[in-house]
Parts: sequence; structure tokens; C-alpha cells
Amino acid sequence: MYTEKVMDHFSNPRNVGEIENPNGVGEVGNASCGDIMKIYLKVEDNIIKDVKFKTFGCGAAIATSSMVTELAIGKTIDEALVLTNQAVAEALDGLPPAKMHCSNLAADALHEAIKDYKAKNS
Repeated sequence: MYTEKVMDHFSNPRNVGEIENPNGVGEVGNASCGDIMKIYLKVEDNIIKDVKFKTFGCGAAIATSSMVTELAIGKTIDEALVLTNQAVAEALDGLPPAKMHCSNLAADALHEAIKDYKAKNS
């Protein structure tokens, strides 16, 4: 059902936790499935230097959260804003159709954190 990459990011999630004094925080949830994601950003010179996440949800939600942090680190804010839900799923070599809504949450949480960063720095 799940790819090797999904299982790896679920079993060994990267960048779990919180960032003290983050530059941006984004939180999203899907009430129908119970998944909740919170993403923390540390930005320097418009580049995402660190990303951490806390996720309450299924294995796919944890895997997509882990993957989106890996995809975002080192990118500029504008580069990270174009990361799509589909890109997260593709980076994991796919998700079962019933779990695609979980990948949507990871990109959405990142975008919310960037929105928060921009609001604080405008």
C-alpha cells in the first residue's frame, strides 16, 4: 500500500519538533480524518534555514510532513511557496489515492508558515 519512501519517512521522520522563536508558524488540520500539522520556520536572508514539524495523524500525514521539511530546507521563501501537494506525494514515490488529502496538508502547512513569516516581516 505504501512506498518504501513513505515507510522510511514514517518510521524515521526528519525534522520533528519545534523551533524556538520561529520566524513563521503554520497549522492546518483536516477534521474528517483527524490529521493536524504544525510547521515552524527559521528564515535568514529570505532562505529557509530550518524547518521543524509536529503532526498528529496517520502514517501518511507524518511521512508527508517529514518530506515537506526536507524539500523546503535551503530554498528561498518564493521557491518554497511553489512546492505543491502533488510534489510532496511525488517525492515520496506516490501515496494511495485515499491518502492524497494527507499530502495536501503538508504543503498547506508550509504555505501557512510562510504566510505567517511574510505577515511578520512586511
